[in-house]
Order: sequence, then structure tokens, then C-alpha cells
Amino acid sequence: MRSYIRVFHAVPDAPAVDVYANDCLIVKNISYKHVSHYLSLPAGPTNIKIYPAGSRVNPVLDVNIVVPPMEILTVAAVGTLSTIELLVIEEPKFCAPYYKTNIRFGHLSPNAPTVDITLKDGTVIFSNVSFKDVTDYIRVAPGIYELQVRIAGTNQVVLNLPSVALNPKNFYTIYAVGLVGEMPPLEALLSLDRVC
Repeated sequence: MRSYIRVFHAVPDAPAVDVYANDCLIVKNISYKHVSHYLSLPAGPTNIKIYPAGSRVNPVLDVNIVVPPMEILTVAAVGTLSTIELLVIEEPKFCAPYYKTNIRFGHLSPNAPTVDITLKDGTVIFSNVSFKDVTDYIRVAPGIYELQVRIAGTNQVVLNLPSVALNPKNFYTIYAVGLVGEMPPLEALLSLDRVC
């Protein structure tokens, strides 16, 4: 049996990298903030090595994971170059009702505090999300949303997300990436996880 995975480079201080699965090159020269296309891999134990692009010496990460059968996964490289690790994120396999859209939030900023995701008026959508947490999806009406990332339990806004467009039936993740008070800066990426 096989599964589908994609690779997400979310390590803000890491160079572009090549990714190998069981010593076979699966993603070449992927840079920070980029997400690969989905690719098919056999289910089962899988060794993942990440090297600086164009190199096959001194991997920045060498880790074993188990790819479950018949799943759709995002494998995110997270942390900083000195603390890099893999975060395996399950993606949806089924579609939603045509009149709804689905959204979740992933906290991938290694130095950002625990946060809440709110509407502009302060209504909390996701609460107490810490580094490496990925929330469950919630279903909302399609439309354009003004969202904010706030330090958990406070009104202090650390990131504004204007004009987040969510189309019917689709699944999205808003990922917070980058660094607070450093470069590259904290920002949000909208990932389209499934199109129905």
C-alpha cells in the first residue's frame, strides 16, 4: 500500500534543501516557506534525510518515521537549523459539504509564544496554540475573513491576516512561520490542503 506526502520547509534559518526518503531523492532544492507537490511513497518504515541542496554529506536531519498506509500527509521541517525536526501532519481524505469550508491553524514559529487566533473583533477561533501544534479543522461559511494572531489570553496582536479568502468545500491551514523580532519575520502562509 502507498500514501501521499508533501514536504514543507518551515525552518527560517535553514538554506534550500534536498530531501531523501530511504536514500532516494524525493524533493530537490526546496527553500524556506515552500511546499512540494504531493508524491506517492510506500507505506511503512521510512528514513528521511535532509541535506543542504546539492550536497550528500552532513545531513541537517536524519530521522526515521513510519508512513501509515493510505494516508495523505504533510511532512514539515520545523524549528531552527540547530534544532530541526520533522512534524508529520495528517491531511483530509474526504470532502466537506458544498456550503462550508474548513480551516485550521498550525504554529510553526520556533520563538513565538502560545497564541490565539481571532476575528478582528476579538472573537477567538483557536485558543492556546503552541509551537508545533496543529489544530483540528473547523467548518465555517465561505468568504473573506480578517483574522489576527494574538498572544494567548491577551489583546496583544502579533500578526494581522487581512483578506483571508476561503472558498466552498476546500480545506485550508494557516501556518505561522518565521521569527518574532528577528529575520525572517513572523508571517502567515495559507495552505490549500484539499480541493473538492
